[in-house]
Amino acid sequence: MKKIYRLNEASKIVTQQIITKFDSTVEIAICLGIDTKIPNQFIRGTVNFPYGTGKNIRVLALIPKEREKEIKNSGADFIGFNKYINKIKNGWLKFDVIVTIPSVMIQLGELGKILGPRGLMPNPKTGTVTQNPNRSIREIKSGKIEFKMDKYGIIHTAIGKVSFGFEKIKKNILALINVLNKLKPQNYKGVFIKKIYISSTMGPSLSVNTQDL
Repeated sequence: MKKIYRLNEASKIVTQQIITKFDSTVEIAICLGIDTKIPNQFIRGTVNFPYGTGKNIRVLALIPKEREKEIKNSGADFIGFNKYINKIKNGWLKFDVIVTIPSVMIQLGELGKILGPRGLMPNPKTGTVTQNPNRSIREIKSGKIEFKMDKYGIIHTAIGKVSFGFEKIKKNILALINVLNKLKPQNYKGVFIKKIYISSTMGPSLSVNTQDL
């Protein structure tokens, strides 16, 4: 039987295992007791990690020229509109997130077949289609990430780097669990968070005691 660790212990182990020569990513897999066949129980949301993920998220701001000035200092890696739409059509995908405004979404429809399957299509529910792109970009750059469960009811995401140390990793985990609990369907019966595993790059997977959360 696989050993189940308290959150503190698992966070310490995963950040003290030096398996790679680089700063390994720490990842979490959360198995939900959700029936994935019920559409209104699909779990998707965003979380502001207090310590970020340790990864530089490349943000493409698809913003019309008349609004470029307001996001000039937002931290976006790429800012523009027609130029980048054409680049995407030609296969350019060197970004992690697109932020845009509601009035131009209809013009992005033609990119759906390219962006949709890759999870890159902006969405109002995740704050990437917004009237305040400046704020959204700043939040993403400071540690806000999107997550969603897969077809097996599992949420999988990076939660930091080994170099963060166990306290920061633990607090990032707690931030994610807090958001998940708020997303629990109102009429859901049963165990919502069934299992949690954390691991570092190339490291073993550690089972975390869900009662700690």
